[in-house]
Amino acid sequence: MPKRGKNYKAAVASYDKTALHEVPEALKLAVETSKAKFDETIEVHIRLGVDGRHADQQVRGAIVLPHGTGKTKKVLVFAKGPKAQEAEAAGADYVGAEEMAQKIQTENWFDFDVVVATPDMMGVVGRLGKILGPKGLMPNPKSGTVTMDVEKALQEIKAGKVEYRLDKTNIIHTPIGKASFGAEKLTDNFNALLEAVIKAKPAAAKGQYLKSVTVASTMGPGVKVNPALIQF
Repeated sequence: MPKRGKNYKAAVASYDKTALHEVPEALKLAVETSKAKFDETIEVHIRLGVDGRHADQQVRGAIVLPHGTGKTKKVLVFAKGPKAQEAEAAGADYVGAEEMAQKIQTENWFDFDVVVATPDMMGVVGRLGKILGPKGLMPNPKSGTVTMDVEKALQEIKAGKVEYRLDKTNIIHTPIGKASFGAEKLTDNFNALLEAVIKAKPAAAKGQYLKSVTVASTMGPGVKVNPALIQF
């Protein structure tokens, strides 16, 4: 177990860690227990009653949060010709093709947060699967990052689009903003994310879908949300 600092211990002591809270109260507590000297990110951790090992129980998608994430993301676009020009005009931080793939492979270059690719470039990007995949950077049609509409993809990412996907333990981890947003804006973002996740429920999922929902700041303790009260 990692050694916890006095701020963390004080935060844990300030509320009942076992209690289930309504969404606004949980986010208020997550903000109040954010004690670091920087503006901490507030994350949502959602345990789902699915088995992601089965293709028909995968949960993945993307949503533009109403108030953004509080972070400006650097975007790398794999495109050529007019689509490369479109990407540059739409505000992409980096645009290229084979030369970008080589830079990633040979220089271990990762000065970007999101990768977008036009479908015709997936032959090049596909060769980076073993590098981009583990970092969660591989473009995917379900998250809108493999597309011919490069301008729209960039607008959404820059506006605060976040991707949600299951990890190996069937939990989704997604940022919904900064502690400085306050509970009201964070609640709006939380509701947008949860509505999208609930709508993405696979037909093959049986039993309770939302097993547990927890919110926490980067350095703070988890605050439990009552999943029974989350309905859309």
